[in-house]
Amino acid sequence: MNRPDVSIVIVCMNRTDNLYPCLQSIRDHTGVSYECLVVAYMFDPAALAKAKEDFPWAEFIESNEIRGFSENNNLALRRARGRFCFVLNDDTEFSTPVIDSLMADFEHLPKNTAIVSPKLVNADGSLQLCGRPPYPARNYLLQQWHRYSEPIDNVSGRQPEFGQVYRSWNITGACFLIRTEIFEQLGWFDETYFFTPEDIALGTLAVNSGYTLWVDASVEVTHKWRTTASRIAPAVRPAAVKGSLLFFSGGSRLRYFLLATGVWFAEFSKRVKARIRWQRSRTEEDRIKLQTFRNITANIFNRLTPKEIFKRYYNA
Repeated sequence: MNRPDVSIVIVCMNRTDNLYPCLQSIRDHTGVSYECLVVAYMFDPAALAKAKEDFPWAEFIESNEIRGFSENNNLALRRARGRFCFVLNDDTEFSTPVIDSLMADFEHLPKNTAIVSPKLVNADGSLQLCGRPPYPARNYLLQQWHRYSEPIDNVSGRQPEFGQVYRSWNITGACFLIRTEIFEQLGWFDETYFFTPEDIALGTLAVNSGYTLWVDASVEVTHKWRTTASRIAPAVRPAAVKGSLLFFSGGSRLRYFLLATGVWFAEFSKRVKARIRWQRSRTEEDRIKLQTFRNITANIFNRLTPKEIFKRYYNA
């Protein structure tokens, strides 16, 4: 069996409304040879059967246990046969040969190139993200206090390597192309992180291992993340915060304590504001926000892993 150029990996949590347009855009705009591995996470059996019927060229991998973004992606990545892996969120679409263009970039970039990412835009066409600067723990803490906002445009005013390809210092897990042999060498996604920051952890590890990351500002992918907010935020957000604290503390207990203290006070202040809003309006949105901040502050200083925290609140 011939080895495909690319293994496309998509994790979908029973959202065929996201998955169908995503898969169709791949079919319509990809010229290189590829295999498509879809991790069907917690899928309704009828929906899964219909998806298999509608997209017979995709391989569906069932995942019916509680797993995070890293674990689910790794289920497919360990089966990948392509020379490259293209990791893609299910709530994305493209209207040009995105994968073909990113693969072509590798031919002109340094040999130590690990990852090339596209520019992400919102559903209305506005810029969502183009390249990422270094993201130290200080910036993470400041962001919790709304004193730092990561720039969405990290290429304007800079010199490109060629065309519109610029050096980047990190990635987003929504969409990126990586050499399979390097991904495997780095150990795939780190499963310590249930939701976040598995992408920042991967990008940081790649850079620290001597590889380079790039973004092609001429290649555009639509990411509809703002339209897919979930009712499970009270389980997702505390797991994400714990994962971020584990990553940015770098294994140091003292560093964790200092960073966690700052984050706890930031999240507690949000909890107080959410409580006031809930008392005034009593909307379902306000209830979810209040519960989310309660769960975050309750789990920052315990010893639970991000996955254990998610399990505690999922469907609670």
